[in-house]
Amino acid sequence: MKMSIILRFLLITTTILALTSCGIYKKVDQRQMPDGAAAKARKNIEEGKGTSLGGMIGVGNKGTNYEFSTSNPLWRASLETLDFLPMSTVDYSGGTIITDWYTDNVKDDKAIKITIRFLSNEISAGSLKIIVHQKTCAVQTNNCKVNLLPNSKIGNELNTVILRKASLLEKETKTKKK
Repeated sequence: MKMSIILRFLLITTTILALTSCGIYKKVDQRQMPDGAAAKARKNIEEGKGTSLGGMIGVGNKGTNYEFSTSNPLWRASLETLDFLPMSTVDYSGGTIITDWYTDNVKDDKAIKITIRFLSNEISAGSLKIIVHQKTCAVQTNNCKVNLLPNSKIGNELNTVILRKASLLEKETKTKKK
């Protein structure tokens, strides 16, 4: 009788230890948990741990909007405008184009680097931020100095050319769809 009680106690203890050590229970910091059932449900849905009734029946589901660089006229116009320059970074998802240092053969001591940041997909003056840097190197000592050219003539001209080309590309795309 005593042996069966001891065996049951050992069996129950072993089972409890086995179940708790398998990771069933996860430590949670309650301060990081949202208060209320609605907040917890919203957090789970945002983390992909659950679903909503509206999502299951398609209410409010507007579909996925895929945007590719070939369908963005502002992006295409920028690449076409800068196609003569060597590129250092071209990142559509990050919205940046950075050229490598470029120098014409007339002045070997000066080079420029152009950065274009896309602030919006709309074709407007505020959609692009164009930054131009100029590197001037002393030929004899090979010392170089890099300066930002704020409101440069090159940046303003690039902005105008890119916006004009983008509007033409968008107009062309709309006429093809008709």
